[in-house]
Amino acid sequence: MPSAQTRTRTFRPLPVPSVTLGGLFGERQDAVCATTAETLLDRCVEAGMLDAIDVTKPSPGIVIPLQPWSGSTQMFWDSDLGKSIETVAYSLYRKPNPKLEARVDAIIDLYEKLQDEDGYVNAWFQRIQPEKRWSNLRDFHELYCAGHLMEGAVAYYQATGKRKLLDIMCRFADYMITMFGHGEGQIPGYCGHEEIELALVKLARVTGERKYLDLSKFFIDERGTEPHYFTQEAIRDGRDPKNFIQKTYEYSQSHKPVREQTHVVGHAVRAMYLYSGMADIAAEYGDDSLTKALETLWSDLVTRQMYITGGIGPAASNEGFTEPYDLPNESAYAETCASVGLVFWANRMLGRGPNRDYADIMEQALYNGALSGLSLDGKTFFYENPLESAGKHHRWVWHHCPCCPPNIARLVASIGSYMYAVADDEIAVHLYGESQARFEIAGTVVTLAQQTRYPWDGAIALTLGGLETPQSFAISLRIPGWAKGAKLTVGAEPVDLAAVTVDGYARIERIWSAGDQMRLDLPLNPRFLHANPLVRQDAGRAALMRGPLVYCAEEVDNGTGLNRLTVTGDPQAAREASVEGLKNAVALDLDAEQDRADWGSTLYREAPPQTQPAKARFVPYALWDNRAPGEMLVWMRRPDGRQTKTGSGA
Repeated sequence: MPSAQTRTRTFRPLPVPSVTLGGLFGERQDAVCATTAETLLDRCVEAGMLDAIDVTKPSPGIVIPLQPWSGSTQMFWDSDLGKSIETVAYSLYRKPNPKLEARVDAIIDLYEKLQDEDGYVNAWFQRIQPEKRWSNLRDFHELYCAGHLMEGAVAYYQATGKRKLLDIMCRFADYMITMFGHGEGQIPGYCGHEEIELALVKLARVTGERKYLDLSKFFIDERGTEPHYFTQEAIRDGRDPKNFIQKTYEYSQSHKPVREQTHVVGHAVRAMYLYSGMADIAAEYGDDSLTKALETLWSDLVTRQMYITGGIGPAASNEGFTEPYDLPNESAYAETCASVGLVFWANRMLGRGPNRDYADIMEQALYNGALSGLSLDGKTFFYENPLESAGKHHRWVWHHCPCCPPNIARLVASIGSYMYAVADDEIAVHLYGESQARFEIAGTVVTLAQQTRYPWDGAIALTLGGLETPQSFAISLRIPGWAKGAKLTVGAEPVDLAAVTVDGYARIERIWSAGDQMRLDLPLNPRFLHANPLVRQDAGRAALMRGPLVYCAEEVDNGTGLNRLTVTGDPQAAREASVEGLKNAVALDLDAEQDRADWGSTLYREAPPQTQPAKARFVPYALWDNRAPGEMLVWMRRPDGRQTKTGSGA
C-alpha cells in the first residue's frame, strides 16, 4: 500500500494534448482518428440518437422497448453521444478533422436548443417521459447520462476552445446543486449508475469551481446511508421498494456507506466508476478515510476477483461480480467497459503518489482486458471478453446498449494522459511507449521523450528537453513487478535500483539539464502464470505472458481442438515470430503435445490420450479475432500441472 511519504502529495495526470504517441498506441490512435471516431457518430445517427435531441422534429417515442425494470437502454443515448464527443475531441489533438468537428458542433447546437431554461437536459425525460423526471434515480440513469455529457464537454472545450457544450453542462450542474441536498425541497439522493461523481471532478478542475467538487462529494457521502434513498424514493413513487430486478442494493454499491464497504460487489462498471470518483475526492480533499476504504476494496478485487487479463465481472446476469475466485473462462462476461473502468480507478489511485501496486494493474487491464474491445482497424468491438471461445464469439458492429465502443475509443484516444503524472517537484512515468510528453515544474517547461518499441521490446531510452537552465526535481520510473533483472542507467552511470526504489518506482532526484538521458531495460522474458487453486476452472493449466501482455492460442494458427494441446515447452525457450496480419505483433512458439487419437463417437474410454509432438503458437490476447474467426484459449494444459523447471510461475 502507498507509503506515508507518497500519501502527502498530489499527482495530476498530464492533459491529453501534452503527450504525443508513437509505437503501438500511436497506431491504435491513428485507427481511432481514421475510422472509429466517425464510425461512432455514424452509428449513433443510424440508431436515431440525433432525432431524439432535435426539438425541430417530432419525438421519436420509445424506439427500444421498455424492459422489466421499467426502463429502456434508449435512456442511455445521451451517454453514448457524450462519450462519442469525447472520443472526437481527443482525436482532434492528434489529427485535425474539420468535417468531424463540424458534425459535433451540430450535435452541440441541438443540445443547446434542447436544454430547459432551468438548465436540465436529458433527451428521454424531456421528449419521451417528462413526467418521470427525477422519479427513479435507482434505475433511470439521469445523472449517469449527465456525467458522460460533462466529460465530453470538458474534452471538447480543451480540444477546440469552444465553450458551448461546457456552458450547457455547467448550467445543468448549477441546476443540480439547487436540486440535490438536504435543504427544503431538495433531493437527498444519488444515481443508481455512478459516473456523475468523477465527471463533476473534471468539471471542477477545468472551471476552477469548487462547488462542483462539493456536489460530487455529496453524492459519494450520501451513498448507502439510512434511511436508504432508493427505498424512500420507491415508496414516494408508489413502487414496492423490494420489487426490482436485481433485488439487492449491492448491485449499485449502495448497500452500505462507501467508507464501510470492504468487498467489491454488484455491477462491475458501476463499481469502477464509483471507486474512481472516490479516489478523485480522496485526492482533492486529502480524505484518508476514503483512501483506506479504497485500499481494502482494491485488495479484494485484485487478489480474489480479477481475471489475468484485467477483466472483471464474470457474470452476465448482473454484468458484474459473483463470489471470490469464481472466474469461468468461456462464459466470462468481463465487459470491456469494466476493464476501462479499472484503468480509470487504478490511474486515480496514483493521484496520491506513484505506487506499482496500482500502475501494474492499470497496465495489465489496459493492454489486455480493455484493448481487446477494439479491433485493429477500429471498426468493430467486443462487449464481453471471454478467455476461451469455441469459435462462436466474434466482434460486432454495434449493440443495443453501445456503451463499450465509445468507452474503449475514448480511452485509447486519451492514453497519453495515463502514461505520465506530475507533482510540484516530481515527474512520474507510469506506462512505457514511444512518446513525447510536456510538463511544467516550478514554472519551467520540461519535455521527456521515450524511444522504445515497448511492449515488443523492453529497451527504453528517455531524454529530457526544454529546461533552459538546470533544474532540481525528481523523476520516478515504474519498475514492473514482472521485470526481474531490470536495469537503469542515468547518463553512463548504472543505478542501484534497490537503493532508489520507492513503492516500486525508481526515484531519481537530482539537478537535470536538457539532453540528460536515462536508459531502462525491462526483461520481457516469457513466463507461465498459475492460478490460485481456488480458481477451479484453471486447475492444471497455465497462462503465458510476456511483459504486460497475456497471450492466447487461436485456431487460425493451431487448428481446431485447442483443448487437445498440452504445452510442454519452457517459456524461456519460446521462439519469437512477427505476425504480419497483426501489425507485426510478437508471437511466441512453444513445444507442445497434441492428442491426435480418433475418438470417433466415444465420449469416455479407459485409454489415455495418445499424444504426438506439436508446436503451439501464441499471440497477444488483445489481438485475437482480428484474422480468421475460430477457437481461442488462454489457459493451456500443462503436463501434470507442473511449473517450468526455471520456476517461472510467480
